[in-house]
Amino acid sequence: MKLAGSYGDDSPIAAFASVPGRSAITLIRCSGKGTPELVAGIFSGGERLPRAKGHTVLHGWIVSGSGEKIDEVLVSVFRAPKSYTGEDGIEISCHGGNAAGNGVMAALRSAGFRDALPGEFTFRAFMNGKLDLTRCESVLELVSAETDMARRGAVNRLSGTLETEINSIKSTLVEVLAAAEIFLDYSEDEIGMDGEQDAGRLAGLHLAESSLARLKSLADSWRRERIYREGILAVIAGRPNAGKSSLFNLLLREDRSIVTEVPGTTRDWIEAAVSIEGIPVRLVDTAGLRSSADPVEAIGVERSRGLLEDADLILYLIDGERGIAGEDAALVSEFVAAGRKPVIAIWNKTDVAPMPATPAGPFVGMLGMSAKTGDGAAELSAAIAGAVLAGAGETGGRTETASVGTARQKDLVEAAAASVEEALKLARLQEPLDLIAPLLRDAVNLLGEITGEVSTADILSEMFGRFCVGK
Repeated sequence: MKLAGSYGDDSPIAAFASVPGRSAITLIRCSGKGTPELVAGIFSGGERLPRAKGHTVLHGWIVSGSGEKIDEVLVSVFRAPKSYTGEDGIEISCHGGNAAGNGVMAALRSAGFRDALPGEFTFRAFMNGKLDLTRCESVLELVSAETDMARRGAVNRLSGTLETEINSIKSTLVEVLAAAEIFLDYSEDEIGMDGEQDAGRLAGLHLAESSLARLKSLADSWRRERIYREGILAVIAGRPNAGKSSLFNLLLREDRSIVTEVPGTTRDWIEAAVSIEGIPVRLVDTAGLRSSADPVEAIGVERSRGLLEDADLILYLIDGERGIAGEDAALVSEFVAAGRKPVIAIWNKTDVAPMPATPAGPFVGMLGMSAKTGDGAAELSAAIAGAVLAGAGETGGRTETASVGTARQKDLVEAAAASVEEALKLARLQEPLDLIAPLLRDAVNLLGEITGEVSTADILSEMFGRFCVGK
């Protein structure tokens, strides 16, 4: 398949596989037709390269056309098909720093390499059958992962769990489709008695229903995976001096917010990124919620209320020393009663004011903690993760089962599920098979798009164009 630009050819390409700059090593990746021979032309003792076996490492110098030594390097040799791209490849480990890496890249260009396009190495791996599209996308996920849980999900898909599940569902639907098309292609006399036809239809219904359940489970997994990758906005709110800034600093593990005994110290919101139970969280400390004649504080309070509207999760602090006020109950009830978003009510300052034994109203299930001493912090982290994942339909903890990791995968799974669901609806109404079979065929083709068995040049160009150069 020839794609727009230079994607789709086998010309030799090169790119930085690590970011140039101050480091011990800079890695440059090369791949394509004649790669070992081209590198040999700029490598001291280059006669060794063309006959070097795969997965071997050679030591020498990269030299310019005039014979000037550019850098002392290690050259790793990879032979097709046992390489990342499925082509002959070379990886050059040179000294860190911009000058050394740029000098080696200039020598490679003079030897006949062109600069690789974004994601072109992974694109070639896909075209050469080394990776399906789900694994290709997991490479980009892995590079972008900011938490350990996001990494685990990407590794899960890179290891092939999603590809295996998609292919299994597709195989089952192909079986159902084949049975339907047999009834379309042959007369009743040729394929047996009515009882056999009925049994076949029942078996097909059962297989299609099972496939639909698996597709819906995959579609649901997107919400969880999106949380692990993109994270949430958690807003800390409460009356002045409830301990919001202390909690912010505790969860962040550094003193970012100013903490004083003076109510109204925080005049505007402060944001920081933190990982809580493997979930990326944009944590926001807000101004205390109260009416204020101070115009600056009033603006901060108004901004705080706007953030509460945008939040995925609200951490509402009660000042344990002052107890629950009417405005606390009103604000928490506003969100809890409407079911608009999860709210975790926290009784702060348990080190000096123990939490009531039986909190009532919207405060049932309230957590007790001390933001000053850190007591109860672990329980709060678990509650945050539980509230967020419950909203994503996750109730039993994360497993290593198949899950979708991109919006493209999710959209295609949902479309395939919709086709199967419509086919089942028509089958239960005993509609003609010539209406049902095309729906099943559509579902099979949609699943083929997920793995790349069915693809177009435009789709591939757009997808791989999001990769970094060198991948």
